[in-house]
Amino acid sequence: MNTKVLVVLSLFVAMGLALHGIIPPFFNGMKPDMMLTMMFLGILLFPHIRNVFLLGAVTGVLSGLTTSFPGGLLPNVIDKFVTAFVFYLLVIVIKKFAASTAGAGILTAVGTLISGTVFLTAALFIVGLPGGAGFTALFIAVVLPATALNTIAMVFIYPIVQTIMKRSNIVAQ
Repeated sequence: MNTKVLVVLSLFVAMGLALHGIIPPFFNGMKPDMMLTMMFLGILLFPHIRNVFLLGAVTGVLSGLTTSFPGGLLPNVIDKFVTAFVFYLLVIVIKKFAASTAGAGILTAVGTLISGTVFLTAALFIVGLPGGAGFTALFIAVVLPATALNTIAMVFIYPIVQTIMKRSNIVAQ
């Protein structure tokens, strides 16, 4: 694995972790997961299976360790790992479209919806949903706003990072 790529991916995960820590919760102690945006950004820029595996695993563990969701470690690990590979497959299938800012935004929205669905499903079966809240209530109150937030963030961040990558000697693999 290229050390420069590994450093960039590590920086994305660290920025995602910092964003995950400062975003306030807005429903029943749950908050949107900005680590997803950074994971998606890493996959878009370096679409290789080993990078996807690494991003999914590390993001899942760190997100699980810092979650405010009761018993959320295992659902987070499952969610990020599954979402990383589904997102990667989407990027590979529509590679040309994924390179545009609009494509990155749409893929981020789809990826966040997939992530929220996988997370809530895993949480429902493994630990139950907190406070008697139903799947639909949590999906509407947390996943949909997170989808909007992650998509807006990607639309702003992706062109900036693309410009930086073009000016640097880090080549996307």
